[in-house]
Amino acid sequence: MVVIRQSLDADVVVVGAGPGGATAAFHLARAGHQVLMLDSERFPRDKVCGDFVGPLALAELDALGIGAEPRVQTANGISRATLYLDGRELIRGVIPKVQGLVDYGRAIPRERLDQWLLEAALGAGARLLEGHRVRDFAHDADSLVAIASDRDAIKRVRARLVIGADGSNSITARWLRGYGTPSYDRIVAVRAYYEGVAGPDDEAELYFLNRSFPGYGWLFPTGDGGANVGIGMVGELVPPGKPDLKALLQAMLDDDSALRRRLAKAKLRGRVRGWPLNTYDHRLPTFGDRMLLVGDAAGLINPLNGEGIQYAMQSGRWAAETAIQALEEGHWSRGALGAYGKRLEAELRLDMALSAVIVQLIRNRSLNAIWLKALEIITAKAARDPDYAAVTGGVLAGLVPASHVIGPRVILGTLLEAAQALGLKPLKLGLGHPVRAVQGLLALGSGGFGIAAQAIAHPRDTVDWVRGVADSGTELAGGVLRNWMTSG
Repeated sequence: MVVIRQSLDADVVVVGAGPGGATAAFHLARAGHQVLMLDSERFPRDKVCGDFVGPLALAELDALGIGAEPRVQTANGISRATLYLDGRELIRGVIPKVQGLVDYGRAIPRERLDQWLLEAALGAGARLLEGHRVRDFAHDADSLVAIASDRDAIKRVRARLVIGADGSNSITARWLRGYGTPSYDRIVAVRAYYEGVAGPDDEAELYFLNRSFPGYGWLFPTGDGGANVGIGMVGELVPPGKPDLKALLQAMLDDDSALRRRLAKAKLRGRVRGWPLNTYDHRLPTFGDRMLLVGDAAGLINPLNGEGIQYAMQSGRWAAETAIQALEEGHWSRGALGAYGKRLEAELRLDMALSAVIVQLIRNRSLNAIWLKALEIITAKAARDPDYAAVTGGVLAGLVPASHVIGPRVILGTLLEAAQALGLKPLKLGLGHPVRAVQGLLALGSGGFGIAAQAIAHPRDTVDWVRGVADSGTELAGGVLRNWMTSG
């Protein structure tokens, strides 16, 4: 570790040395630029996370030159997953194979993963100031100044560019935008480590329970009988007061028979820890004059599955590519850095829009019967149709673009599956009549009554939900149109 005891200048200051920051620092330093990382913690340090490093993130490790190292190759591999609803198995399958990617992920505790990424960045020539929390920024004549504190000492670090990779509570994002992240966009989650876990080490499990839906739980084996176990949900839907999210995790451990089978003889290691996550919102700026945001600081969390590691590393690489061009050309204005925003939109906006629509719909708990039935319908179709499973599972895992699932084959296949599950003939489902289709689906579980009851009991919440569905639906429709125009 390089410890610097005086104020200094750098081409780029990277605030935060997690996956996004370390990846950006690596690529910038390898290109010959002076890079200084500032992090409020001292490494190695733990980070609360689900620990699953998927195929896309593994590809980013390869790009850093560490994917083939023995320490990575011996990390526990996960190639299968099973989904349960109230302890009942809905579907069991393998991680979809996507061209150019491996068909497995690895469970790597963040204390190890982040240390490996940091060492890669330092090995490429980047520097690090540990234990320095950035408190503010200021414009200088020809630079941006990061003002950081180490206990009582204050350091002013000048740089041509700043990359904000300082997580969900990012001071960099707050300074860029002039305001904090809306609570509406937050997911909260808790996780715990267990040892003595039964079952195969290469199989992850996801758990949906009626009582905690639309949240979900997970178990990611870490190898040698260990596992990362947790639960997450939209922040605004966490029940106020008691029970809190930790209590919901304990309820899942008590009530879910599938999870109990794996944890019957397991013991908790350490304590249950929680953390907030900011999900993607295309309306929030991710770049400005002399500044770029990556990873959690940019809200690059998929609202449907909570995935963040792969997006942090990808955005770190994209930000570095934009910064390298800006440094070569000597232009650092918001307009000059706009290529980064365009890259985010091209790569992620449609995927995030699809996830946002689904999450917005299931926010309405009075319609849980419909949403859970829809889950059963989709998994039943996937269990019988490998191609359908590969597409829907790939989109859920963030491996397949959303455009693959927003097409006639998947949509019509899902509607026909719904018709069979509801005992309806396809014509009666209303494939040619959207109004009849919606009426048929709302009839399930007294859905129409649920909406009416919700509207009467909680009119403001219902209006907010309808407005949210309309907004996210408009964003998705716009994304589909943009994708069609670009590909056409």
